[in-house]
Amino acid sequence: QVRLAESGGGSVQAGASLGLTCVASGGSYGSISMGWFRQSPGNEREFVAAVSWGGTMTYYGDSVKGRFTISKDDAKPMVFLQMDNLKPEDTGVYFCAAATQPVPPAIARTQRGYHFWGQGSQVTVSS
Repeated sequence: QVRLAESGGGSVQAGASLGLTCVASGGSYGSISMGWFRQSPGNEREFVAAVSWGGTMTYYGDSVKGRFTISKDDAKPMVFLQMDNLKPEDTGVYFCAAATQPVPPAIARTQRGYHFWGQGSQVTVSS
């Protein structure tokens, strides 16, 4: 059973930067696929970014492309989400997601690609 622990997040003004970190523990695996989703009140959980099993592929949601950067360290293992030029619409609870197997590109941007989830970390961006 993989456990995910998120850290980072917080409250900032529009245009600022924040970083989110998610560390995986438990289980036994050679590598791990990891990603981030977010959810704001009244909305469905939305894909933000993901990095592939081998670390060679990254995926981004259209609304964050060019502003957010995801990276993975398999030695930990952990995933880091650098969020720049934050906007009020980026506000929400950010959830770390992971899968202990390669996620097919066709579902890498969907929740069903991932089997393990963190508790969530709040990000609030004010205008």
